[in-house]
Amino acid sequence: MKMINFFFKQLEEESVTTRKMLERIPDDKYDWKPHEKSMTIRSLATHIAELPTWVSVTFTTDELDFAANAYAPVTINNTDELLDLFEKSLAEARMHLVPENEAKVDEIWTLRNGNEIYNRRAKWEVLRMTLSQIIHHRAQLGVYLRLLNIPIPGSYGPSADEQFEAIEVLAD
Repeated sequence: MKMINFFFKQLEEESVTTRKMLERIPDDKYDWKPHEKSMTIRSLATHIAELPTWVSVTFTTDELDFAANAYAPVTINNTDELLDLFEKSLAEARMHLVPENEAKVDEIWTLRNGNEIYNRRAKWEVLRMTLSQIIHHRAQLGVYLRLLNIPIPGSYGPSADEQFEAIEVLAD
């Protein structure tokens, strides 16, 4: 299997669960955070929704320098806006997960902050990191939702909430 095909398939599969998680955020909880050192749900969810754009950044650049490119997240105020941002980010990622980019997957890509280099990796490794970041932050969001007593969807099988719902249905 070609790497581009693999990453396209992985992005599509992970986007299903990510979408389910994002769509559960209540509009009145965007400023909530579980701890003073934690991000707000707005910041965390926006980051998750924007992460697929790292696919296009990976294929259209040789590096990301935070010192030269200050992060300016899109401002979202409700779940409809959040889901729209996520779908736009996915569409952008899909445009770059094309056969023509297979030749670029072994090229080196650098993540830096000015002179400080965080890492230099092959572009396929950056794609893997991007998917891992989506999964990681989605899990964080799951904890946030759990603390707010909002049922969470399963990721790779049913969640405790979905298992409980199934037991209730069987009991009826």
